[in-house]
Order: sequence, then C-alpha cells, then structure tokens
Amino acid sequence: MERFTQFRDRGTGVAPFFPPPPPSLGFLKLIVWVTLFWVRLFFFVPICIAYFGVLHWLPLPSLLRKGALWLILAVPSFWWIDLQVDGVRRGTLGNTQHQNRLPGPGSIIASSFTSPIDPLYLAAVFNPVFVACYPYTGEVEHLSLWQAILRAFAAPQPTPKPNARMDSLFSIMQKYPNRPIALFPECTTTNGQGVLPLSPALLSTPHSAKVFPVTLRHDSKDLMTPVPGTYLTWLWRLLGRPTHFIRVRIGQAVVGVTAEELPVVDPHQDEPNAMDGNDGPPFMEDHVLVLQEQVPNHVADSLARLGRARRVGLDVQEKEEFVKLYRRYYWTW
Repeated sequence: MERFTQFRDRGTGVAPFFPPPPPSLGFLKLIVWVTLFWVRLFFFVPICIAYFGVLHWLPLPSLLRKGALWLILAVPSFWWIDLQVDGVRRGTLGNTQHQNRLPGPGSIIASSFTSPIDPLYLAAVFNPVFVACYPYTGEVEHLSLWQAILRAFAAPQPTPKPNARMDSLFSIMQKYPNRPIALFPECTTTNGQGVLPLSPALLSTPHSAKVFPVTLRHDSKDLMTPVPGTYLTWLWRLLGRPTHFIRVRIGQAVVGVTAEELPVVDPHQDEPNAMDGNDGPPFMEDHVLVLQEQVPNHVADSLARLGRARRVGLDVQEKEEFVKLYRRYYWTW
C-alpha cells in the first residue's frame, strides 16, 4: 500500500479509504464458510426479493415493515446489537423519560457510513426517510432504502447527477412529518477510522430540529465497503461469517440556534454539561445548543468520539482519486 500513502491524512496518519484485509481462513473454516454461505443464500435472496420487490411498495404498518427488515438481518446472524445512548445508563433506555434522547419524527439522523448494513439497520429501528447529501450543496436527494443500500457500493459522487431531484431538508421534513430523516453527511463510505468533512446540508437544518449523531461499528471489518463495486466479496463475507455484531452509539442531539437564542453560560456555575467539563456548549436536558453554522463541526466531533475515530481532511474528491488508482492495481468484485 506504499503507492497509496498520499491518501493518508497528514495530520493524523489515518487512511479512511483503505479496504479491510481479507479474512484468513484455514481448511476447516473454509468448509464452514462455504456451507453457511450456500445455506443462507437460499433464504437471503428470496427474502430480499420479496421485500424490496413487493413488500416495500405496499402500505404496510411500520411494525410489519420493521419485522421484515429484522428477518433480513437475522439470516446472516446479526444476533447481538450493542446500543448505547449518551446520557442514558445501561438497562434504562426503555424508560419513557429517555425516549426524547432517541431519533423520532421531526429529527435528523446524521450517521456514519461504512457498510450497506448501516441503512438497513437504521430502517429496521427508526423507519426514517433516507436522503443523499453532497459536499458542495446544501440540498439533498430523496432516496429509497434500496438506493441508500446501493450507495454503499457506489463510486463517490462529488456532485449530484444531472437528472437528480434536489430538495431542501425543510421540504423533505414537511413532506414526511411523522418520520425522522436519515443522511450520511460524509457523502461516501469509509473504513470507520476517520471522519471526513461533513456536507453543508447540515447547515440547512430546519430551526429547532434535533440532529442526532449516530455511529455504527461492525465487530467484523469484513462488512465495510470503502472501495466501491465489491458486491460479490461483500456478499461472501456477509453470508459466510458465522455471526456478526454491531455497536451502535447515539450521541447527544444537536440543535442549531441563532446567536440571540444561544443562552449565556456562567463560567462559575456548577451546572453539568453534555461535554466533558463545563466549558462546552450549553444544553437543554436532552440536547445541545450550538450556533447554526457550528452544527456540522459539532456533529463531526461527536461522530469521531462515538466511533473512536479521528477527524481527517480528506474528502470525496480524494476518495475519487484513490478509487481510480486502486482499480489500476486491484480487481473489485
């Protein structure tokens, strides 16, 4: 990988676009993987075709829709999901008083993006409306769940396609008032080691709307797709590995306000803050208040903290150059 050293962040040394190494398989492991792959494929493909080809387009109740998505996750054995929420002790998330710390209608989910499983999990838990954002525009593009999954395999897109229908976040939220909006502000997939500069779409967050930073970390790095086009490789690793685990972290909600609405914090008061210490932004019980123009910066810091990653200066254009160079030396399946 020496020829790709220019795609390491100079300040941190992090290389967010490098693909995960292939799993090392002995003879017995290979037999297990092959057996699991073909057995699961027999169920996985028909269930996916039934849902995305038929059920997805029917006006099903949210509970049935989520149940079908969990069935898709159950086939490759996503049996354990470790969910933690900022400010909530383990075992108390079910309390009514903590429900406002979770994304709900009228809120925005700003999620990390490392795998096709990420939008599938978000859909199974929160039933959001997916939108695609881009690095040079504040408008977003409405996506179906299937389109959101395919974007994990797609080449980086610095700009929308000519025929893309772009809308503001405000208009999307008005159209779907009973569902949260999910977006991937890094605009492309990474390997989870770095947080790319976020899209200016977060600057257009409607006034008083909560933005929830969410990170999904896969115990097995096999499922990450920082290099586009790895459909067969990813399917082999998804269905062949015996079990999969996801660690989900939901950060303190961020609300952008104007300078006049930002409360003045007394530096001598002992009021606890959502951040470490008492010198962070002020918060109102379940959310943090920041200036509107600081929302992307605060969300990026939260994604880095929750995902145990580093913020990097590389963006979608650098990834586009990385992919072109990578494909000159390696095949992607």
